[in-house]
Amino acid sequence: MRGYFGIGVEGLSKPMNAGNLFRSAHAFGASFAFTVAATSPFGEGNKSDTSNAASQVPFYNFDSIASMRLPEACRLVAIEFLDHAVDLPSFRHPRCAAYVLGQERGSLSAEMMECVDHVVRIPTRFALNLATAGAIVMYDRVISMRRFGARPVVPDGPAEVVPEHKFGDPVWRRKERRRQRAGEA
Repeated sequence: MRGYFGIGVEGLSKPMNAGNLFRSAHAFGASFAFTVAATSPFGEGNKSDTSNAASQVPFYNFDSIASMRLPEACRLVAIEFLDHAVDLPSFRHPRCAAYVLGQERGSLSAEMMECVDHVVRIPTRFALNLATAGAIVMYDRVISMRRFGARPVVPDGPAEVVPEHKFGDPVWRRKERRRQRAGEA
């Protein structure tokens, strides 16, 4: 899979939920995890992070939104339970993205919402637990951006086999052929 993703929380108040979120991030192959303006130390979250994600995945603790630094061309995606947000099943994930969730008993700050490139919502009847919402978004990213066979038409039907990837010529050869054709014309 090309690209990368990270996931984080603004205003963390329940470290156990963050530990669960970051454990899921490790399982789904996140490139980094972060907190912004955490109101509670993340250290307690290690109790729910049985994979010890903080030692496996780069972890950043930003004191404020102003101190938050993301890689070049990384798109910031808010996960919020808002009517105007794009429903997750209709959202095309950016190749390079950082997903941010608000604290458990609140939403993302207005300042953070000004920084985001996209706002996504999980189409549920009410807001979900922070770690659950993050895991659903990461799962959706994985199934929509990796190559998997199509689902069977009926239960217990045969799953489609993913065709083997065919590599094309190196880019420099394609450019050389174009130059040659342009010279012939």
